[in-house]
Amino acid sequence: MGESKASSMFGAGSAVLRGVISAPLEAVRRRGSVASPDQPDSVNAIIEGEIIPRLLMAHASTDAQPRSKRSRTISADEASRFAVLPLRLEAASLLEEVDAFITKGASVETICLDLLAPAARRLGEMWEADECDFLDVTMGLWRLQEVMREVAARSPAVMGGVTLPYSALFSPMPGDNHNFGTLMIEEVFARGGWRSEALVKPERRELLDRLARQPFDLIGLTLARDCPSTALGNLIKAMRNVSANPHIIVLVGGRMINENPGVAIEVGADGTGADALAALELANSLIKTAATRHLNLL
Repeated sequence: MGESKASSMFGAGSAVLRGVISAPLEAVRRRGSVASPDQPDSVNAIIEGEIIPRLLMAHASTDAQPRSKRSRTISADEASRFAVLPLRLEAASLLEEVDAFITKGASVETICLDLLAPAARRLGEMWEADECDFLDVTMGLWRLQEVMREVAARSPAVMGGVTLPYSALFSPMPGDNHNFGTLMIEEVFARGGWRSEALVKPERRELLDRLARQPFDLIGLTLARDCPSTALGNLIKAMRNVSANPHIIVLVGGRMINENPGVAIEVGADGTGADALAALELANSLIKTAATRHLNLL
């Protein structure tokens, strides 16, 4: 890829974008000491809670259509090799690496979930371990954002799967400050043809009020950390009770659920998916089953 093409592709707005990315990281650098990775002001927490969501939301597409089948997967070894490239390659060269995966059959969703987001996390881990500096991380994250926006802009999808404008609301468990999983799954559903929305750091009352005011077809709860199953079950019961849609579908996900998928049914949810793509497939199946049942009752 030539220099002129790279400049035209990635030049516009670059300084502004780097400023947006660097602002929260600069606050950590000025402190002179790094918090524990589990604390809300650590580098890792900032990348998970602020930087990665920006990567995902920056390229949200209104004309996205569903993808009913999984694409070529990206192995852990491939993701690990790619993770250090944002430190060494310019955005144009990084895009060529991503294009190689796309040529071999990887979808935009797979690129987001299994390649670009893990690379952003790895940059945070390297900074925590003093393996790279502030400028390295800032430039690496900027390059990842530029690549993600370019890939998404070039990848209109085709209609298929869900044919109605079904709606979904996604939220972290109230009290959980990790929004990455919520915004990731909302992005995948949006590209899958759903009218999807995401709440960021909601209070329990805010979540219930949102469900009471709008008849969403589906609510998805993400749990970034363990919580008592009774608390989760009580929240799901409350959501069903207040929902403007009495037949709302409830999905749950996160490490706690992945380690014991049976918990999803025990707490009153309709199911879970091991990742965002699996959740989308399950949601499409459940919504079609519900629609068929409704037609049979007419």
